[in-house]
Amino acid sequence: MRVAAATYLKNFTRRNLETRLCSSEVYKEFRDQLAQALLRVEPAILRVLIEVFRQVVEKDFVKDNLWPELIPQLKLVIQSSNLISPGQHPECNTINALTVLQSVVRPFQYFLNPKVVKEPVPQQLEQIAAEILVPLQVTFHHFSDKVLLSPDGTNLEYEQLLLITCKCMYFTVRSYMPSRVKQILPSFCKDMFRILDSLNFNSLIEDGSTMKLKIAKRCLIIFCALVTRHRKHTDNQMPHIVNCAIKISKQSIHLSKLDSLPNRIVSLAFDVISRVLETGPGWRLVSPHFSSLLDSAIFPALALNEKDIEEWEEDTDEYMQKNLPSELDDISGWTEDLFTARKSAINLLGVIALSKGPPVASAASKRKKGDKNKGKSEMSSIGELLVTPFLSKFPIPSHGEDASSVAVRNYFGVLMAYGGLQDFLTEKKDLTITLIRNRILPLYSLDPCSPYLISTANWVIGQLAICLPEDMSSSIYESLMKALTMEYVEDITCYPVCASASGAIAELIENSYVPPDWLILLQVVLKRISTGDENESALLFKLLGTIVEGGQEKVLSHIPEIVSNIASTVMELLPPVPDPWPQISAI
Repeated sequence: MRVAAATYLKNFTRRNLETRLCSSEVYKEFRDQLAQALLRVEPAILRVLIEVFRQVVEKDFVKDNLWPELIPQLKLVIQSSNLISPGQHPECNTINALTVLQSVVRPFQYFLNPKVVKEPVPQQLEQIAAEILVPLQVTFHHFSDKVLLSPDGTNLEYEQLLLITCKCMYFTVRSYMPSRVKQILPSFCKDMFRILDSLNFNSLIEDGSTMKLKIAKRCLIIFCALVTRHRKHTDNQMPHIVNCAIKISKQSIHLSKLDSLPNRIVSLAFDVISRVLETGPGWRLVSPHFSSLLDSAIFPALALNEKDIEEWEEDTDEYMQKNLPSELDDISGWTEDLFTARKSAINLLGVIALSKGPPVASAASKRKKGDKNKGKSEMSSIGELLVTPFLSKFPIPSHGEDASSVAVRNYFGVLMAYGGLQDFLTEKKDLTITLIRNRILPLYSLDPCSPYLISTANWVIGQLAICLPEDMSSSIYESLMKALTMEYVEDITCYPVCASASGAIAELIENSYVPPDWLILLQVVLKRISTGDENESALLFKLLGTIVEGGQEKVLSHIPEIVSNIASTVMELLPPVPDPWPQISAI
């Protein structure tokens, strides 16, 4: 009944807030009573009423700035709440009070006037920082001690307070940097480093550690925001941020036994490193770790593991979304929402490959004494100096090796890496040709072909569509058509192979990399439509449309044959027509 009443209030407020609920005095009383209720209600009611409060705060406090007493009152409430002042038998719940603070700070995570070039920090946010966040840092440190000195899950209330405080800090610094927050930033970062350093992924994650993992996740999100938005205020913390993120990223060796939350933490660690690398001091801080990152963090995240094999069989769509992503076109340290450790590792690898290495004097400039460029040196990329030599250490698997083979698992990682090097390889045409000829196309000749490797090889070809050589068109299309018609291999479904081959062919055609013979491609696709299952047929019909659109007059003469084949296939898929008028026949 109480939850229903709270829900009714939420909906009523949403409908009537803009037109004012009632007279000014009654509205203020409603607002104050709502704030008081939030400090005492149980969690189920709090979750509903806090949505009402957010609407009120955004209008009265953020937009109109008509609630001057809110922050002083909230400060007193937090100071006298049950966990911060436990001996005074306070009525106010600290978790509730900080949840209210979170709702007050939340609107400031975005610029209020994004069109203003250098928008100053809103006065309300400066007030929150000065009166609440600065004193709260001492409490955060105290609660961090309690949590870190106790077994996971035994101080759940304190862990929850740490999480809410981290969320408040994130909303505060995501866009703005209040002047008083600059003062507490070193101390706050130090406590976040301690929390992150305490993580242990060696054993299976227990239920009691979930809240601590959420805190760690939020700490890394804060570091992403600080590096992206406020580098000049975090330069002193940058070496510690890098070391902390690298330590966590090396937990990727345990990915096969990690759930989504710890996987996301490893993903964020890679994202932090990518963002640091895009800043001024990034090269100096991260470059000494390139080799160890590649060997102990990035590559373990790319290699095939048991969880990949399970997802392949149980949820092929999920597998393809995670492992054959189509949204890696823009490799950048500022890329957001990658969400999985593998995607973030691929992105970081691409950023590293594009970064420039130490100056290297060219042989030509050494020989030509009178050259006007004498004394100047050329910059080699890390992709040339480190990444591609590292990947070349892993040989193509032999005939007959299955997914349990170390060679297959490692080569899966090699292919994932090549897919992430799209921007780098686009600039290195000769290297791209060598990789396609010697490292990718030979996979299609293995007997039997590993579906895990072939699906990833298809994806790589699609990723590199813009930089493929014309003279390899025949070999590339022949390989993709072979993948398109691949059947079950030792009871392993090949749907991801067909889907990735279809996607790669579509990418090639859309990038004007046309097949040497349109008719052969059409025949292969039509035959597969007639023999494939419903999911495959849906993909192939879409591919057929791409082929017809891309081929235009070159496929025009084949349209009657295409229509005839499609009609035959559709007729076979239609259910049989029942006897006419069965009810009359029964009479």
